[in-house]
Amino acid sequence: MNIILDYVLTFQFAFFVFIIVVLKSSIKFVPQNRAWIVERFGKYQSTKEAGLNFIFPFIDKIAADRSLKEQAYDIPSQAAITKDNISLTVDGVLYFRVLDPYKATYGVEDYTFAVTQLAQTTMRSELGKIELDKTFEDRDALNAQIVSAINSAAETWGVAVLRYEIKDIVPPASIMDAMESQMRAERERRAKILESEGERQAAINIAEGEKQSRVLAAEAERTEQVFAAQGEAEAIKAVADAQAQALKVVGDAAATDEGQKAVQLDLATKAIEAKRAIAKESSVVLLPDGSTEASALVAQATSIINALNAGGKA
Repeated sequence: MNIILDYVLTFQFAFFVFIIVVLKSSIKFVPQNRAWIVERFGKYQSTKEAGLNFIFPFIDKIAADRSLKEQAYDIPSQAAITKDNISLTVDGVLYFRVLDPYKATYGVEDYTFAVTQLAQTTMRSELGKIELDKTFEDRDALNAQIVSAINSAAETWGVAVLRYEIKDIVPPASIMDAMESQMRAERERRAKILESEGERQAAINIAEGEKQSRVLAAEAERTEQVFAAQGEAEAIKAVADAQAQALKVVGDAAATDEGQKAVQLDLATKAIEAKRAIAKESSVVLLPDGSTEASALVAQATSIINALNAGGKA
């Protein structure tokens, strides 16, 4: 009886262990951004995505574990010949990801190797379509063309190329020397153009400055002449007004009796002074024609003034 009980306990324990093993083999936790390819009896059965999954133990197996993340691979340096027969050494970086785990597993033996080799051949092919100068100028366009060409072929492998970046383009040493000479000549040409342009602009600025200076000087001189003329005109007008005012005052004063006497006295005085001056400068002696020289002069002057006054009244 004890022996039977021991067999029963052993069987129960073995069955419990078997159940645990079966459960452990059938329950699978697929990590995020990964996909497992399950085969049953050696044939594709299903694709298990991230999360909790179940398989049949002993008859199902994980045939492949594919990463769905973006992957980057270095493309080794290789020789390529451009359209103008220049040999280059080019390398790059390829970025791709698996979109269809089934095609990536059964469509190609090693999709990573296949994609990188395709990138190399495509890069050589695309470089052969353009000239050397374009490889440096249109690098972005060249990268886009390589990506497009790779995707058209890699679609059957369940792989999508996201981008391709050319890292280095190394031409031969002789071409490098020629390019440096060309760039040096171009820099010298641009420097001369800039220098001549600067000199021309400086000459223009100097001429423009001199022109403006002459214009301003002429404008200032004209303004000064206008102001001077206006000043002279004002001065002449002021002198004329003063003289007219003085003559008016003298005329008004001469119209009175006291003014007449003052005029007679002034005329007599000037006549005497004139005769004295003549007597000093000349050897001729002038004799008065009357008894008293002063009185005669005054009388003559008085008669002249009276005649003028009478004529004015008439």
